[in-house]
Amino acid sequence: MNCRILRTKCCGNALCVDLAPDVFAIDSKQKAIVLDPDAVPIDVLIEAAENCPCGAIEVEDDEGNPVGR
Repeated sequence: MNCRILRTKCCGNALCVDLAPDVFAIDSKQKAIVLDPDAVPIDVLIEAAENCPCGAIEVEDDEGNPVGR
């Protein structure tokens, strides 16, 4: 599975960090970064993506197909 942040869309809300602190962090530019997408079950990643107010999180399966949303 792959998880990425679309940095141009990220508004630095940090809800993703609240939902999955082992996966996401906020960097010095106040943008989310992915630390370890395998640190939580995929349903937690999907929840973070669906609840991102900026729509900046993408989750894909191992073949590159979008998961969730």
